[in-house]
Amino acid sequence: MTPSHATTGSRPNRAVLLTVTCLGQFMVLLDNTIVGAALPDMQHRLHTQLTGLQWIVDAYVLLVAMLLLSGGIFADRFGRKRVYLTGVAVFTAASVLCSLAPSLGWLIFGRVLQGIGAAALSPASLALLAAAYPVPQERIKAIGLWAGFSGIGLAAGPVAGGVLTDAFGWPAIFLVNLPIGVALLLVGVRSLEEARNPSAPSIDVPGTVLSVLGVGALTYGLIEGGARGWTSPVILGSFAAAVILLAAFIAVEARSSAPMLPLRLFRQRLFTVSNTAMVVVGFALMGSSFFFSQFFVYVQGSSLLRAGLQTLPLSLAMVIVSPYAGRLAAQHGFRIVVTAGLALAGLGLLALGTVHADTGYGHVWWRLSLAGIGFALVMSPLTGAAMQAVSPQEGGLASGISSTTRQIGAVLGVAVLGAVVRARQSGGASFEAGLNSAFLAAGIVTLATAVFTGLWLAMSQPAEGSATLRHSPGPDAVNASNKAPARSR
Repeated sequence: MTPSHATTGSRPNRAVLLTVTCLGQFMVLLDNTIVGAALPDMQHRLHTQLTGLQWIVDAYVLLVAMLLLSGGIFADRFGRKRVYLTGVAVFTAASVLCSLAPSLGWLIFGRVLQGIGAAALSPASLALLAAAYPVPQERIKAIGLWAGFSGIGLAAGPVAGGVLTDAFGWPAIFLVNLPIGVALLLVGVRSLEEARNPSAPSIDVPGTVLSVLGVGALTYGLIEGGARGWTSPVILGSFAAAVILLAAFIAVEARSSAPMLPLRLFRQRLFTVSNTAMVVVGFALMGSSFFFSQFFVYVQGSSLLRAGLQTLPLSLAMVIVSPYAGRLAAQHGFRIVVTAGLALAGLGLLALGTVHADTGYGHVWWRLSLAGIGFALVMSPLTGAAMQAVSPQEGGLASGISSTTRQIGAVLGVAVLGAVVRARQSGGASFEAGLNSAFLAAGIVTLATAVFTGLWLAMSQPAEGSATLRHSPGPDAVNASNKAPARSR
């Protein structure tokens, strides 16, 4: 790696770099949860149905999921500062486009651009941070702050979304990114130092294109199937295209000398099981979160502001518990902590599947908290398990794949659970009954995964996993930039 001035820069320069990178990641994570609070207002003002709301969420998550690994390689090859600032610029401009969108189609297009910007911004921010802190202990602390801002962004989203939407309408949730993005660009251009890795692998263009098209076709079929009919030629054709494209993706990756997704890693059972579980985590967490504000607004009659506050227990539970998950896994092993976390999350979702219009909030908040605690216990240890299954040099890649699989699960969660709700409504059930079925389905899948991981996830060796897990700041703290601190063996 060619060292940058940031690596040996002064403390004040490091402080500026830390602030800039953390705020960029904060903006990306805020956008993950702030949209959920505004979905009821979007549905009303844009005159759209559930399918349209699914696309508003999945258009963003799909692009982040499919481009995250490539974004890290772009940053290494073409310059981390350049890719970071480009990502900030695209994300900020796309946010303005979203706020001005006159129709659902324009909003979805803006969300696609936001996803592209986020997929460049997020890995480049961590790569800049890691290059500036070559000492492992300092790097761990810096990444911990970076991950902490991510948690704050996730927790602040529902409340900020409720406040802004209630006061100004849904466009305000995107305009909040404008002052942050402009400030990051102004400070970043003057303060960030360029750094790149000339020996970074080449960009896997065929693999990236095939993965976007394949998962996109699958998502299209799942979201549109309820509206168009599951046996319609368009839906059957989209599923067939998804199978062909994903098969082609696997074939290309198997033959590529520098694949974006090295299939050989999945020969390790620990790696395969941990990433399978991470797909389910994304599926259940994002898929159920998609409906939280809609439940409080449409079923229980809450205002948008109150609904945002009512969803807060899940986010707060995750922020509070996440820092301890790695330590627990280091002490007790992956299998115990992950199995317990999935079981708690599954039970919380099953309990949410029994709430109704007249259920008091005193009987709802603890269900959200239980699910949040469970998911918090799972994500960091699963990333640590994936990293332990590979060589130290591939730790960043393994963590990036773990983040990507979670995002893919999120795409499928919104699509599949939305299909469950639509199917129930098509059969004459109420929206409330459809939501109950969606929460129950997410809970059952999560509990089944708890049993699966309990049986197949190997116990970790404390000497191997302790260094990584004890300091692990979260599932997104290390990614495809491949610049994570090496774990102790």
